[in-house]
Amino acid sequence: MLKREIGKWDLVLLLINSLIGAGIFGLPSKIFALSLWYSIPALFITAGIVLILVLNFAEVGSRFSKTGGPYLYTLKAFGRFPAFLMGWLLLITRLATYAALVNILPSYLSFFYPELDTFSGKIVVIFVITAFFTFVNYKGIKNATLWNNGLAIAKLIPLLVFIVVGLFFIQSDLLKIPKALPEINGFSQSVFLLIFAFTGFESIIVSTGEIKNPKKNIPFALIFALLIVSLFYGLIQFVCIGNLPELANSEKPLADAAFLFMGSKGAILITIGAFISVSGTLNTVMLIGGRIPFALAEEKQLPASLAKIHWRYFTPSRSLLLFALLAFLASVSGTFIYALSISVISKVMIFLVVSAALLQLRLRMKDQKEYFKLRYGKLLAWTGIALSIVLLLTSKTDEFRAVIITLIFGALFYLINLVYLKKRKRSDPL
Repeated sequence: MLKREIGKWDLVLLLINSLIGAGIFGLPSKIFALSLWYSIPALFITAGIVLILVLNFAEVGSRFSKTGGPYLYTLKAFGRFPAFLMGWLLLITRLATYAALVNILPSYLSFFYPELDTFSGKIVVIFVITAFFTFVNYKGIKNATLWNNGLAIAKLIPLLVFIVVGLFFIQSDLLKIPKALPEINGFSQSVFLLIFAFTGFESIIVSTGEIKNPKKNIPFALIFALLIVSLFYGLIQFVCIGNLPELANSEKPLADAAFLFMGSKGAILITIGAFISVSGTLNTVMLIGGRIPFALAEEKQLPASLAKIHWRYFTPSRSLLLFALLAFLASVSGTFIYALSISVISKVMIFLVVSAALLQLRLRMKDQKEYFKLRYGKLLAWTGIALSIVLLLTSKTDEFRAVIITLIFGALFYLINLVYLKKRKRSDPL
């Protein structure tokens, strides 16, 4: 049995670590180029939209105490086949996220050791980092949580220094509100980009089986983490606009802005912060990714051996090692580039399914009393469904095609696995 070692504040830091990734170090210039000063209102409008989705997750997540997250919600609401496809998408997107992030780190390290930016150097770095985070998570959820807490705090400190110091150097003329409203197209594109800067929360609750008092702590942590991240994002954008005249053209806006008001030490601080930020997110991806095969195996949708729990560390060790191996192979082979193209749409599909599950679970689990029941829950669920459909309609055709192909492969794997499990059951009647 998994141990419940993730407390309320541990979960908050897990969510913050997942939400604030490498993207924030380049995002300010991208959204400013699209909507200028109005990128700040766009940010808080986006936070309001994401809050609706988070509230839907809060109610649905508070109903469960087992590991599985969106996979488990889909299983209970819609059945085994849709649930398997949900688990499949969760696994593929976690692998893609890990591989994309770990491939960034050799570039950072090559600043100190240029030979690490070669092909062989990259493989060595990826192997060492993957082995390290596998070991951290293998040794127990408490160990993984302590590392996560340390990395999350270490991630926030450079950003907090950037905000506090940067506020003293604000140039008021750069903050003048333009009389003309932004173009609708640019503003909507800003919101679309920002939606995905706030994602990551949907995967963290996969680890529900290791969360203390999930019925109370999941809703609290989801909402509180979103508020903290929104505040950080808003202040970072404000400081960037108020300090960096060429913000729209900057490829590394935080480092460039920090250089202006703190000199080279500021730029180095932000670079170190980016490295820690990527590392923290990698730890959360390894933690959650290692639980996805375990959750499917517990429901007999993958071989039972993957549901084995380590006798000493109480971790799903076999599931974790499988994920680590697949993550390493995806990272060094470059296949994650294809998988990344489905990441955005997969997340929207998860939002859509979980919002729909809220409605379905209110019918199927109507006798359940102790859970976080939303006021106007049906309205919020339908709003979440509508928002998800709008996001799907704005997605690129080639990305949508990639998702369909991935789901077809998932369906084939489901059928092969079903045949395998039936044969195994016949050959082992005891």
